[in-house]
Amino acid sequence: MSSTTETTSGETTAEAPTGYTLVPPPGWDMIPLREGTSEAIKRIVDGSVQELPAEIPRDDLTKARLELIKRLKKVARQAREARAMDLHLPVERIDGVALPASFIISEPLAAPALGMDAGMVLSSLRPDASQSEEVTIDGAAGFRVDGVAQPDSAREVEHPSRRVEYILQIPNSATPKWLTVSFSTIADGRPDSEMAEILVELFDAVMTTFRWSYS
Repeated sequence: MSSTTETTSGETTAEAPTGYTLVPPPGWDMIPLREGTSEAIKRIVDGSVQELPAEIPRDDLTKARLELIKRLKKVARQAREARAMDLHLPVERIDGVALPASFIISEPLAAPALGMDAGMVLSSLRPDASQSEEVTIDGAAGFRVDGVAQPDSAREVEHPSRRVEYILQIPNSATPKWLTVSFSTIADGRPDSEMAEILVELFDAVMTTFRWSYS
């Protein structure tokens, strides 16, 4: 899929961006989590079912459809619990396998007052950050944080995952706010594997297309 996606990004001044655009990887789609979630899930499921072989029995198609709806609703619920506005995920299979990856655009975070040094800002927003670097995306200063998230039974997360976050200061906000774009993959079960690195590089490439949008 080569089209861009757009959503609002919180309270802003007149000069501040009202949303964002980015170019997702081919074969990915977006589920908005503020509104239109059910419609997006239905669209994705309809498209996935149409790609299945025509000779599959109707009962099996129905089971596959219900299972996919259940899985997408679960993923959307978990993303919403993480204060996400939008969920981006692969919907086309590669060699019959769906990529075990996704990224979310989170609700803007209140941030420390301007004038604090980068280390103080990052420690306030992500006190557990290990590997991080300062970045600039479409003129916005921010951080790229790379790490591993451990399984979390409370959130029904069964496997460790590679996590990469871009935490970007929203330009010209009336009050300091930061937008977070968070990527996660279980890859092949090892967060430091070659597959994990390839998927992280894919996400980094997506972030080079990130742009603020203005009404």
